[in-house]
Amino acid sequence: MMDLRDSTGTAGRMPVALVRAAAPVRSGRLRFALRVCGFVVLAILVVFAGGFGWFADKVSHMTTPLDPARADAIVVLTGGQSRLDAAMELLASGKGERLLISGVHPSATKHQLQAAMGGDKQLFSCCVDIDRAALDTIGNAEESAKWVENHAYGSIIIVTNNYHMPRSLLEMGRLLHGARLEPYPVVNTNLGNGGWLTKPEALRVLLTEYSKYVLSLARGYLPLRATPGGVTLAEASATLPSSSFGEARSEATRR
Repeated sequence: MMDLRDSTGTAGRMPVALVRAAAPVRSGRLRFALRVCGFVVLAILVVFAGGFGWFADKVSHMTTPLDPARADAIVVLTGGQSRLDAAMELLASGKGERLLISGVHPSATKHQLQAAMGGDKQLFSCCVDIDRAALDTIGNAEESAKWVENHAYGSIIIVTNNYHMPRSLLEMGRLLHGARLEPYPVVNTNLGNGGWLTKPEALRVLLTEYSKYVLSLARGYLPLRATPGGVTLAEASATLPSSSFGEARSEATRR
């Protein structure tokens, strides 16, 4: 007959033995999970760094066209005086029949803009439209798409700084499927031959803009939208299929 004390003692010791045997298994699984996470993070960092190198090289080798092809109209995204001057020069030279200035501060009047940009007052009065609704590059694309559709334009010259051009074309291309987009990058600082590596301000602007470009790419798969507090998931109905680098400092902060 089994001794009751032996039975009780054995029953009391079995859970402890099982716990001791399971501990190394859990520890091994945890180490494996941490190792996998480490590899994933490292892979993401490598891809991000490689993409940034490609982006910086592409942007730094952009040049302003000497004689751009004529288009139906011109769209300039605000963010620096040099952009506005370039857009007005294109309009005055007949490269487009009409100009949209997108992202103008609500308090700025058309007269103030004309005075700041100079040029032909009559040309400005007849052929320049102002968009005050856009608050960021996504808004620029949305408002520009409405303007292009209302005028039935088939080709558009997009004017913005070189570092801002890839993201601008990406957002515009999502909405202006039927229009031909002609980039007109405004270059304020020569960053060729890796010059951006030796200029901390240029490096900061490029890194900021590249991060936003990656988020814009992600919007093609996730309903992401930039807000004053950061990036959030947007409602499906809210997404549409829808200077020098000193000037760029305010641009990088606002957009």
